[in-house]
Amino acid sequence: MDAPKFDTLLYDLDDGVATITMNRPERLNATNMRMRRELIAAFDHTDADDDVKAVILTGAGRAFCSGGELDSPDAFSGTRPPDPDAAPIVAGIRRDGGGTITLRMFDSLKPIICAINGPCAGFGVAITLAADIRLASTAAHFNLVYGRRGINPEGAASWFLSRAVGLQTAFEWCFSGRRVFPQEALERGLLRSVHEPAELLPAAAALAREFADNSAPVSVALIRQMLWRMAGAAHPMEGHMVESRGIRARGGSADALEGVGAFLEKRQPHFTNSVSRELPDLWDWWTPPEFR
Repeated sequence: MDAPKFDTLLYDLDDGVATITMNRPERLNATNMRMRRELIAAFDHTDADDDVKAVILTGAGRAFCSGGELDSPDAFSGTRPPDPDAAPIVAGIRRDGGGTITLRMFDSLKPIICAINGPCAGFGVAITLAADIRLASTAAHFNLVYGRRGINPEGAASWFLSRAVGLQTAFEWCFSGRRVFPQEALERGLLRSVHEPAELLPAAAALAREFADNSAPVSVALIRQMLWRMAGAAHPMEGHMVESRGIRARGGSADALEGVGAFLEKRQPHFTNSVSRELPDLWDWWTPPEFR
């Protein structure tokens, strides 16, 4: 597929690894309506492109993302003109625009790695929570400033954050709004690893390369969705049932035969099933009708 063109993002595809770079460095990559729409479109593209095996999300310049653009005193009030594309109405409630991005990331069929190159605050932290793996530069720091701004979490952070760091840490960081530096974020489970600035993107690319080179894309899509969705399941039977459906759907696939054959023959596998054509249709079973 042709590479998409964006105004607020940079997009690069290198040997199966797509890099999405938030590109408003003069505003510390603060998100506006256009960036929200373009981020959703970028993840739509990575899902649809079978050449993409993994995605890296990062920021241009010295910041990762400073959050939503606070360009007026009424930034969070109901007096701003609504954005019907980025923030639709569900059950009579106009959705938070940041949440439309993180929920699109939640639905991603490709693994997402955040390479957090610099400071992030508010929604800038929330967007990292919808990634599967987070790496940070020593130049990064994190601020969950909702209480200090007189609002509440956005970007579905109230769902994602405690799953990453546990409730106690989530309470502490949100109640205080204090700055959290990489070493603490690493110790509390928010980060997988911390790197010197020049080593961050190479480390993220090496991790993405490991996924792309060794695992079947359809399996990765299923694993990603199973782990995320079962994180909110009420009983392990839900996991057992969806796994059973997946095993039945994939057990006789070309990928399963190739995976076993490559193991027995001690060689690198060559998987041929594609996410766009061979992904089992399990979504309706997982998703309540009101959210489809």
